Amino acid sequence: MARMIEVRDLVKRYRKADRNAVDGVSFEVGQGEFFALLGPNGAGKTTTISILTTTLTPTSGTVVIDGHDAVRDAAGVRRRVGIIFQQPSLDLNLTGEENVRFHAILYGLYPYRPLFRAMPRAYREQLRDLAGVLGLEREIFKPVKKLSGGMKRKLEIIRGLMHRPRVLFLDEPTAGLDAASRRNLWGYLREVRGAYDITVCLTTHYLEEAESADRICILDQGRVASMGTPDQIKAELVDEVLVLDADDRPALRRELDRMGLAYADAGPFKVELNGHSAQAVIRSLSTPLTVLRTSSPTLEDAYLKIVGSAMETMQ
Repeated sequence: MARMIEVRDLVKRYRKADRNAVDGVSFEVGQGEFFALLGPNGAGKTTTISILTTTLTPTSGTVVIDGHDAVRDAAGVRRRVGIIFQQPSLDLNLTGEENVRFHAILYGLYPYRPLFRAMPRAYREQLRDLAGVLGLEREIFKPVKKLSGGMKRKLEIIRGLMHRPRVLFLDEPTAGLDAASRRNLWGYLREVRGAYDITVCLTTHYLEEAESADRICILDQGRVASMGTPDQIKAELVDEVLVLDADDRPALRRELDRMGLAYADAGPFKVELNGHSAQAVIRSLSTPLTVLRTSSPTLEDAYLKIVGSAMETMQ
């Protein structure tokens, strides 16, 4: 698989900061891969994306996008990427369609035309297709200042996809979208990735979106805390949990304490095995059980373990 994104020893330190916002981050993303960056607030996700999209200059390290250095050839990188940032960047004095048309003309996709109906058919069809996917057919011709926050987010997504980028950077792309629009967006992105082999790099707070990523990088205080497939990260950070309950909960609690096992202090008890064999724990219990099952870790469990570590360090 060809490398589409290469990040080596990336560092970003802001003036007067007591630590690096990004501190020696390295990773690679293959062509057509869906890659997700996760982490608590302040972990360095948005700073990393900003450097990769050339809107921020790194303190040190290298970033190469589709063979183009993000510092030495920023213009080459910009031609190959689409960006949907967390903060809106629309011209409120234009209509939605005018915002998209201006973007398409700047990218050299179409010649300038003063009216929508004078634009080439390919542009008009592509715009209507994208607007239909996101349910923005009627609002696309309205002034942006009259659109709701969710509609503005949809418009930014349409604009970011118009030039069919080689790499699409998504910084919280579905913030403000309703569930149906989120589902439609990811359905379309799957189609686009398959048809055009687009590489997707995502930051999100919706963990179910990251579950479908090919690989995930979890950042903590500017450093890589964990990286791999969702299954690898779950296995690395969180053990399988044993779920137990009994009519005599105090007796069960005493036995778990005696074995030195951590558990959620409410029934049914979720017992962290921490390397112990589930069978050995069960055989050691004498209290009759009313609930007995294992629970596989989720990405949320792994993420919360990282977030918890970050919060403990900050306190």
